[in-house]
Amino acid sequence: MQIQQKLPSVVEKNGFYLLLFALLALLYTPLLWHWVDGWLNKSISIEHEYFSHGLIGLPFAAYIVWENRHKWERLRDRAQPLGAILLGLGASFYLTGISEWVNLSFPIVLTGLCLWLKGIEGLKLQKYALLFVLLATPNSIPYLITPYTLPLQTFIAGTAGFILIHLGIPVEVEGIYLTVGGKLVEVAPYCAGLKMLFTSLYVALMLLYWTDAIRSRRKTVLLLAGAATLSVLANIIRNTLLTFFHGTGRTDAFVWLHDSWGGDVYSACMLGLIVVLLKVIERADAQMDWKTSGANTNGKLESQEEA
Repeated sequence: MQIQQKLPSVVEKNGFYLLLFALLALLYTPLLWHWVDGWLNKSISIEHEYFSHGLIGLPFAAYIVWENRHKWERLRDRAQPLGAILLGLGASFYLTGISEWVNLSFPIVLTGLCLWLKGIEGLKLQKYALLFVLLATPNSIPYLITPYTLPLQTFIAGTAGFILIHLGIPVEVEGIYLTVGGKLVEVAPYCAGLKMLFTSLYVALMLLYWTDAIRSRRKTVLLLAGAATLSVLANIIRNTLLTFFHGTGRTDAFVWLHDSWGGDVYSACMLGLIVVLLKVIERADAQMDWKTSGANTNGKLESQEEA
């Protein structure tokens, strides 16, 4: 009975937001479903597959918005003109029907709504949720970056060859190509680890927000730099293993790591290392603060004794 009484009250109080949510769901559910289905079944373009971290990032962004709901309610309604401009821009992008523009319309419309409903304060409150949505929105940035990955491809091929040689496996390295047992392996642009790098930095950012470590510039820089380094090292090891498997005729192992669930397990382990890295950084930071605090205390005591 109480539930029946409360339901109309909730609908009456949040009627506008319920209608707004319904409209957004009507417009963007097919798009979001296309993304999720493409990421899970690899039916999306290879460039857009780079944003598969959205599988965890988009729900995380929704969680942040839900957590901020009471703060949002307390903000005063104030329409920021830039919000109307962004809403118009997002609507224009959506109506083009071009997949790239329709994708980008999603974060633009959400940003425009924050500004139009609650002004700059609303944007500040939801800035991390919007950032996670933006960074999970498929776009052509990987396509633009790929032509410039040749130095990274060459570095990975050279390092993988160096490791194999020191493991006693005869290998020839020429640019981005490795030859083992007469079989050629190419460190292609899409094997340079950009996808893992994008995912690593995204997950690191999520961890920084989740643990509130994002308030510390030192922790943020260390974790993002460490995640990028771990990503490159993990990709070198992965390419070394793939070259070994292919060159020595271990086709099943090659397919498992390259095309099957072995790659997902490898990626999950690598992301687990980022969690470990954050723990190490936090512990080192706490010890540093403790030493600094101790030094300041000793300094004050010495000053008092001298006085």
